[in-house]
Amino acid sequence: MASAEDIQVKELDKRASGQAFEVILATPAPDAKGDFPLSPPKKKDVSLEEIQRKLDAAEERRKNHEAEVLKHLAEKREHEKEVQQKAMEENNNFSKMAEEKLNQKMEANKENRTAIMAAMNEKFKEKDKKLEEVRKNKETKDPNSEEGTSED
Repeated sequence: MASAEDIQVKELDKRASGQAFEVILATPAPDAKGDFPLSPPKKKDVSLEEIQRKLDAAEERRKNHEAEVLKHLAEKREHEKEVQQKAMEENNNFSKMAEEKLNQKMEANKENRTAIMAAMNEKFKEKDKKLEEVRKNKETKDPNSEEGTSED
């Protein structure tokens, strides 16, 4: 503890809000020891076995941490593979559905085209029959005028 002769007090300013002081402490004597040591307390000597045990524990923690990191990486890779596999399956399913729809449309178009062609053929046959009937009627009505008429 500092004695009274080691401390000087200077009054700096007096105001209505309060007072200001400057406290000056004298420098300690070179042979004086303080109440607290300046250097940390000496540690007890650590044995070689204790150092080795701490090194082994640190190595074990490092290995455990590395194994944990590798485990997380493996889980992440596995998840990525699952996501990629699912995306491929969905893409394949979409492609199959699109192909099936296209085949159905093509089949429907083919059936429609066949039906239209059949209807047109039927119409042409009907017209051919009517033309044939008209020719026959014409021939039966006027067998002598065949020389004057031109067919085709």
